[in-house]
Amino acid sequence: MFTESTHIGRAPEGFCFYAVDLHVHIGRTAEDRPVKITAARDLTFGNIAKECVERKGIDVAGIIDCASPGVLRDIRKLMDAGEMAQQPGGGLRYKDRVTLLLAAEMEVGETEGGTSHHICFLRDFDQVSAFSDTLSHVVTNLDLSSQRCRGMSAQDLWQLADSVGGFVIPAHAFTPHKSVYGNCVARLSEMFDATALTQIPAIELGLSADTFLADRIAELQDKTFVSNSDAHSLPKIGREYNIFQLQAPTYDEVALALKGHAGRRIVANYGMDPKLGKYHRTFCLNCNRVEESPPPIFTCPRCGGGKVIKGVLDRITQIQDYEQPRHPDHRPPYFYQVPLQFVPKVGAVTLNRLLNRFGTEMAVLHQTPAEEIAQTVGQQIAENILAAREGRMKLQAGGGGKYGKAIGPEKQTQMSLFG
Repeated sequence: MFTESTHIGRAPEGFCFYAVDLHVHIGRTAEDRPVKITAARDLTFGNIAKECVERKGIDVAGIIDCASPGVLRDIRKLMDAGEMAQQPGGGLRYKDRVTLLLAAEMEVGETEGGTSHHICFLRDFDQVSAFSDTLSHVVTNLDLSSQRCRGMSAQDLWQLADSVGGFVIPAHAFTPHKSVYGNCVARLSEMFDATALTQIPAIELGLSADTFLADRIAELQDKTFVSNSDAHSLPKIGREYNIFQLQAPTYDEVALALKGHAGRRIVANYGMDPKLGKYHRTFCLNCNRVEESPPPIFTCPRCGGGKVIKGVLDRITQIQDYEQPRHPDHRPPYFYQVPLQFVPKVGAVTLNRLLNRFGTEMAVLHQTPAEEIAQTVGQQIAENILAAREGRMKLQAGGGGKYGKAIGPEKQTQMSLFG
C-alpha cells in the first residue's frame, strides 16, 4: 500500500493506492502436483506472497487457478493453520502481507468456432468451492489450469459465475490464441447477451496490447481495462499491473473499482510496450519472421503463404472502429515499463543486486534516481534503465509466441547523466 505515486500524486482522503496484478498462475500444489503445466514449479501460494511483497511491491494478487481441487486443499490447509484468513470484504489475507483474490481461468468454445479464456473471480472460499463442484461435471481434469469446459460457451460461463456471486473478465482479449477478439468474434455483442455485457466490468488487455490500441474499438468505451502479468514464473509477477484507488485491499473494493463506483477506481495502468509482447505483430511460420509492414498483414508478403500467426496489432487494425484511439473520460493513464528482465545487461546477479539495494522492481523502474542505480550496478546499466523509464529504449517487436526485445537506448540518450 502507498498513498503517493510518482506519476499520479496522492490518494484522496479516505483512500489508498494499491498495486494490483489480477492474473497470477499456480505452478504446483503443496503436494508437488502440477496445476499450470507451463508454469514454474516454485510458483506456489507462499512464494507468490513473498515475491509480491519483497520483490515486486504488489498488494493484491489474483490467483487464477483456485478451482483446482488441489489448490482448494492448499487454501483450506493454510486457513486451518492460520496463515491465510478470509476478509470480511472478501478475498484472503496471506500472513497479513498480501491479499489474494480467488479466481479461475477457464476455456470455453463458441458454436461458430473459436475458443476463449475468461477469468472468473469469486468472493470467498465457499463460492470457489461451489464453482469448482459445478465445473467438475464439464471439465475432464479440473486439477489443471485453464481447462476446456465441455459444451459451454462464454455466455454459459458468465451465467455460472454470476449464479454463485462472482464476475467474469475476458482474459488477454486480443491474443491470436484463445481470446474473445483474437480468434472468436469481432464484437463482444456477438458472444454475450445484453445483461452479461452490462455486468462484465472489464477486459484484460494482454501483453501485446495497450489502452491506445483497445480504445480503437467503440464497444469498449464503457469497460475498464486491466493490465496484468499472466505470470507463469515468480519473476514475471508484476510485469504488468494496475494502481487501484481503494479503501481496503478486498474483493468487494476491487469489484467496485472495476465498475468505477463510489470513488473506487483504477487510477493508472502499468504495462509493457506492446512491442515486447509475444504476439504483437503477425508472424510467418514459413519464413520464421515477424512482419514489419504496415498492418494489417495476414498473408506473408515474402513467401506468399498463409501460414501465419496473426498479430494483435494486425487484428485490432482489422476490426477497429477508429483509426486513432478515443479515450473515454474515465480511462486512466497508461504508463509503459520495460521489466528488468528485458533491460539489456540486467542478468540474474544484477537483478538481485538491484532488488536487495532498492527493495522492489517498481522502485527501480520508476523511482530510484539514476545516480544511485549507477553506484550500485554501473553507469551503462543505469542508462539502460533510465532510457526504458523515459521511453527512449529501442524495441524490436515480438510475434508468433516470441517476446520482443529491448535493444538499447537511442543514440541521443548517451548524455552526461552521471557527470
